[in-house]
Amino acid sequence: MRNWNDDPYTKKARKENFEARSVYKLEEIDKREKIFSGVKTVLDLGAAPGSWTQYCLKKLSKTEGKVIAVDISPIQVQDPRLVFLHQSIEDVDLSPHVGGGKVDMVLSDMAPKTSGVHDRDVALSFELASLAFQTCEKHLKPGGTFVVKLFMGDSFEEFNKLLKTNFSQVRLLRPDSTRKHSREIFFIGKGFKAKS
Repeated sequence: MRNWNDDPYTKKARKENFEARSVYKLEEIDKREKIFSGVKTVLDLGAAPGSWTQYCLKKLSKTEGKVIAVDISPIQVQDPRLVFLHQSIEDVDLSPHVGGGKVDMVLSDMAPKTSGVHDRDVALSFELASLAFQTCEKHLKPGGTFVVKLFMGDSFEEFNKLLKTNFSQVRLLRPDSTRKHSREIFFIGKGFKAKS
């Protein structure tokens, strides 16, 4: 069994004081797609252990930026610009925290607890990605950006089609820091076509 502590991204995350190596996935997505351009408010779904939240706070304005992070597991990150909701995405009421407006970007690194049963894990991943999309429909500004993780499988085409219908541009990215055995891929939807 391989020791993940030997992983170069894990070591780098520890050295740079990030909560997890997954920060480098978001960093690569940002470098390639410039997703933080003009962004002031971010909704971070499946935020634990908190490295994506940390990256968002690093990228946002010190005065106007705001991150609303949601997870069933706690995070250690603290910042005056951060609202952390320790709840499941199914149960959380985001309205009081988003206020009358909407957010500029929705991020979802949510993943199921994998069982090793391919079809089951893919189905659960699709369920979480679909929940993230439903959150977009409620809380993402027209023209906003959506980044979401999905495990490759039967639901891939269906989800791709859904995003292409609702965003003016959809890109796919498998970051370099993704573990070799992982089936995850990230969708980046830009230019949200909010239903009036």
